[in-house]
Parts: sequence; C-alpha cells; structure tokens
Amino acid sequence: MSSREVNLELMSFVESNILPQYNSLESHHGLSKILNVIKQSLQLARITTADINMAYTIAAYHDLGLNGPKAIHHITGGKILSKDARLLNWFSKEQITTMKEAIEDHRASMAHAPRSIYGCIIAEAVRDLSLETVFKDTITVIRKQNPNARKEEVFRIFKKHITAKYSINGYIRLWIPYSNNAKGLKEIRRIIESEVELQSSFNRYFIL
Repeated sequence: MSSREVNLELMSFVESNILPQYNSLESHHGLSKILNVIKQSLQLARITTADINMAYTIAAYHDLGLNGPKAIHHITGGKILSKDARLLNWFSKEQITTMKEAIEDHRASMAHAPRSIYGCIIAEAVRDLSLETVFKDTITVIRKQNPNARKEEVFRIFKKHITAKYSINGYIRLWIPYSNNAKGLKEIRRIIESEVELQSSFNRYFIL
C-alpha cells in the first residue's frame, strides 16, 4: 500500500466509530462538512511531507469538541483525540501529542502560528475561502442575527466583518501559501479594496 494512502484499518475504525458522532451536530458542522475537511486535508498532505494517516485522523476528530461549548471546542477536540487509547494501534504517543496540538491550533482567530505542518493542514482544510462561500455565508449569518435589519444596515455590518477578518490587515492567517484558500483570499482582498465592487458583490449575494 502506498504511503500516500490512508491505512485501511484506520479508515474503517474512523468510519465506524468517529464519523457517526457528527450526525448529532448542526448541518454546517455535520458529517458532510467533516468529509469535505478530510478530503481537503488529504489533498494538502499529499503535496507536503506530512504523514497522511495523521492528517486524516486530525481531520476526523477536529470538531468532536462541538458537542460541548463552541468557544473551547478546539481544546476539547484535542483532549478527545489524545485520550482515545485506540489510536495507539496506529500511532506513537508523540504522534498523538502532535495531532492533539494540531486540533488545538485550527481556529481562524488563533493568534500564533500552528505548531506543526499538521496544524497548518487542518487550519487550511476547515476553511473555504471562495468568494461566493465567504460572502454568502457572512450575509446569511448577519441576516439571521439581525432579522429586522434593512439592507443598508446589513451591508454596514457585512463590510465591517469582512474587512476585519479578510483584509490585508485582517486577523485571518493562512499557513500554506500555495493552497486554494490562498487564491480565494487574494480575490476577496481585491474586492475589499474597491467599494464599488464590494457593494456589487454584496448586492449579488444578498438577493439569493
């Protein structure tokens, strides 16, 4: 078996014991989202020197902490992985510690760089920075939180959030410069620089 393919016994274990736990979460954190994160993680692992089994396992466990408080789900998720003794069938204690740290490091608002390539991979894999996804999701959340807000007010909140998070001076950080997300972020930043284009893009996705 190629070292660039996931161990089949590990995959069977994860599919039987770990992935079903996501069925109880909200759809945007549910199984379909996790499967996409796994797919993205494997793609990134194959273009780096990362161990593909570790990247796969991190992706599978990374959001299990959402069964508790969201604000600390990355910490909780790391603990869940590190305490799962069944993983010793495939990984050393040192590898498990590295995977725990990667899960802890995957949040977009994290102030420091991930401690390993595995933290970089999962931090990239959990994001979809295509312009359409970022703008549509942001508008949807704002409208849900402010159901009585007029379009002009939604745009004001939208612009403030998009600028704070995605602009050149925003807090989001990407750790793999040749990823698809890097291309998406570059396009978002280009739009942010133009008030006319930002308003036009907002208008397009606001009516969907």
